[in-house]
Amino acid sequence: MSGGSDGDSTLSRAAEEAEELHRIRDTYFPANPEDKTSRIQAGADHALSLLDSIPPEERRSPAQRAKYEYLRGKVLEAFNEYKKEAEDHLSKAVKLNPSLGDAWLCLGHSIWKKGDLASAKNCFLLALSKGPNKKILCYLSMLERKLAQGTENQAQYVEESIQHAKEAITLDVKDGYSWYNLGNAYLTSFFVNGSWEHNKLLHSVKAYQNAEKDPDMNSNPDLYFNCAIANKYLENYERALTGFEAAALKDPGLNSGEEVQQIVTLLDKIDNSIKGQSRGKRLKTLAASLAEAVVDSSHKKAI
Repeated sequence: MSGGSDGDSTLSRAAEEAEELHRIRDTYFPANPEDKTSRIQAGADHALSLLDSIPPEERRSPAQRAKYEYLRGKVLEAFNEYKKEAEDHLSKAVKLNPSLGDAWLCLGHSIWKKGDLASAKNCFLLALSKGPNKKILCYLSMLERKLAQGTENQAQYVEESIQHAKEAITLDVKDGYSWYNLGNAYLTSFFVNGSWEHNKLLHSVKAYQNAEKDPDMNSNPDLYFNCAIANKYLENYERALTGFEAAALKDPGLNSGEEVQQIVTLLDKIDNSIKGQSRGKRLKTLAASLAEAVVDSSHKKAI
C-alpha cells in the first residue's frame, strides 16, 4: 500500500513541477532569453527524473499510465520548440484517458508548434468540452487569430477570437494573461477589418491596462509593445513612447527603436507645422530622449 501511496505522491510533485514549467514559459521574461531556456531545462530534467523514479508496477493501471504519460508529455511540451516525444506521450495519455482536459490542451499546443492548426483547434475544442477553462479559451483565441492569416474570412476568425477571449475573462476577471489576450484580439481586429475602427483600439488599450494590474504580466515585453502600438494609432504619442521604452528595457530584441524613430519623424513634422507650440516641442524632446534610451538598451543587449 505504501508503495502506491509513494507513487501517487511522486506524481503529485511531478504535476506541480510541470505546471511551474508552463508558468515560467508563459510569464517569465528575463533580459537574457538563455536564462529562461536554462531554467526550463533544469526544471524539466528534475521533473523527468521524478517520473523515472516511479517503479513500473506503480504505473500499470490505465489511470496511472495515463497520468504518467500526460505529465511526461506536459514537461516536454514546456519548451518553445516542437518535440515529437512530447506529442507521442500526450497522444498516449488521451487515448488511455480521454477525459484529461489539460492533456488535450497540451497536445493541441504541441501540434500547433509543428503547424497543424486544424488538428490543434480540434484538440482545444475537445479540451474545452471537459469543462470551462480560461487557459484553453485563451489558446483557442490565439489560434483563431493565427487561422485568420491569409484567409478570406479573416474577420470571422478574429471575431471568434474576441468572443473566446471575453469568455476567458468571465472565468477570472483578475487574470492578466486573459486581458492581454483580449487586447491582442481587439488590436488584430483593428487591422483586419480595414475600416480601422477607433473603438477597437480603445477596447484594446483598456484590456492592456487591465492586464498590467496583474503582477505576473509586469515582465512581459509584448504587453507594453502592443499597448504602445495601439496608443500610436490613437495618436497618444506620449503614452506610445513610454510604452516602447518599457518594452525595449524588458526585451531589447523587439523593434521598439524603429517605432520610436517613426514617431520622432512624425513629431518633427508636427513641430514644424505648429511652429513651436509647447506640447509639440515637449513631445519631440521626449521622443528624442527615448530614442537614445532605446538604442542604448539595444546596444547593451548586443554586448
